[in-house]
Amino acid sequence: MFDWVQNMADWIVFDLLNMQQGQHLAEALNFFIYDSVKILLLLFVVIFFMGMVNSYFPIEKVRNFLSRNKLYGLEYLMASLFGVVTPFCSCSSVPLFIGFVRGGIPLGVTFAFLITSPLVNEVAIGLFVGLFGLKITLIYVISGVLLGMAAGIILGKFKPERFLTPWVKEVIANAEREEEAFAAEKTPFKERLPIIWDEVMKILKGVVPYVMVGIAIGGLMHGYIPEGFFEKYMNKDNLFAVPIATILAVPMYSNASGILPVVQVLVSKGIPLGTAIAFMMGVVGLSLPEAMLLKKVMTLKLIGIFFGVVTLCIIISGYFFNIIL
Repeated sequence: MFDWVQNMADWIVFDLLNMQQGQHLAEALNFFIYDSVKILLLLFVVIFFMGMVNSYFPIEKVRNFLSRNKLYGLEYLMASLFGVVTPFCSCSSVPLFIGFVRGGIPLGVTFAFLITSPLVNEVAIGLFVGLFGLKITLIYVISGVLLGMAAGIILGKFKPERFLTPWVKEVIANAEREEEAFAAEKTPFKERLPIIWDEVMKILKGVVPYVMVGIAIGGLMHGYIPEGFFEKYMNKDNLFAVPIATILAVPMYSNASGILPVVQVLVSKGIPLGTAIAFMMGVVGLSLPEAMLLKKVMTLKLIGIFFGVVTLCIIISGYFFNIIL
């Protein structure tokens, strides 16, 4: 599908720039050109498609739907699926978390959305398809949704409402239910297109810098780090590789667009896919900036429980990926 992109990258590096195959810089530059073109094309297509989906499912409608309908346990699935179609990183999901809590949605269900949204969205899907193929992308999406559901259900068992900060409790007590009029439902599709296009451009402008930096780092690793370097320390025979990778990832912060090109190179250098994905999930789904934002709405005890449960679920997912892939 992308052979023409590879041919273009080869022509630029080896013919136009007259660099030699096997040179570190040549391999790094070839990787950068190929992945940049391929990923940006995929991102545009996927983000545009998901923009059309989002135009029919505005976040206010999601919140009201979850708070006003009895779904008999399926609300965790619905919250996770809504997380898939919302392009938010872990930090930008926090304001939505506050809105969900204010709307009266159970905290466990809200957690399912908060966890899934940064892990599985159109940006992550577009990158995964380009880097790892459709099969692995489908497995990742399904596991990400299940991870959000499982963590949300577990967190709900802790009765986390008692660990909310006084500020949030006051917001909930004084919140008035507002009736939303969703004019988008009556707007013809052709009139939505300019709005969708603006949103696509806004998202692309936000993620492209991360994509380029991530691909540049990946290109340098691809060109200069020898095969087997990481495998020596994080190979599939090391039972502790997945938890080590996940725990090391938690203090870091990036979004999917920035970290996935790095994950691709880690896999090419010998790290098992499940271990690399666990590392990515830890970076994308949990971060110190997110913890700082969550202090406004959660006590330190609840933040600790949230990070602990999600970290455990990510570790289990990493082992699962290593087994099936």
